[in-house]
Amino acid sequence: MTDLSDSPNPCLTCGACCAFYRASFYWAETDDAGGTVPVELTEKLNDFRRVMRGTNQPHPRCVALVGTIGQSIYCSIYDIRSSVCREFPVAWENGQPNEGCDKARIAWGLPPLPPPTAHSDQPPHDPTTTTPSPQPPLPSAA
Repeated sequence: MTDLSDSPNPCLTCGACCAFYRASFYWAETDDAGGTVPVELTEKLNDFRRVMRGTNQPHPRCVALVGTIGQSIYCSIYDIRSSVCREFPVAWENGQPNEGCDKARIAWGLPPLPPPTAHSDQPPHDPTTTTPSPQPPLPSAA
C-alpha cells in the first residue's frame, strides 16, 4: 500500500471538511483556558464546548481556512488546531477509507479520494533474469 507521506497532502488542494462540518471541541482547548486554539477564533456552543467561528451555520466555513476549496488551501492554525481537526483523517490515511471525507468532497463537487495503489518492496518478475527451474528427468526407455 502506498504511504501517503510520500505524496503531497491531499488536504492542501481540498479543504472540503473545513467548509462542510461544524468543528466543535472541549472548551479547555482554547488558549484562554490553557489550550492552544486562539479563543478569538471560536464561539461558545454550550457550557462544555466551543466551536470554530464560521462552522456553526447552515453553510459552514472555518474562519481559520485560507484559500479556495478544491484548489489551493490551508489552515492558518494548523500546528495548534483543535482535537476534532487533528483527529479527522483524510480518506485512506493509514490505509483506511473515511466516509466523512468523501461526503464533504462530494458536497463541494470533488471526487472522493481513490484508494492508494498497492506496491511491493520486491522487484517485478523479470523472466530474462530469473533462473529457470530445472528440467524434470526424462523417462527411461523400457
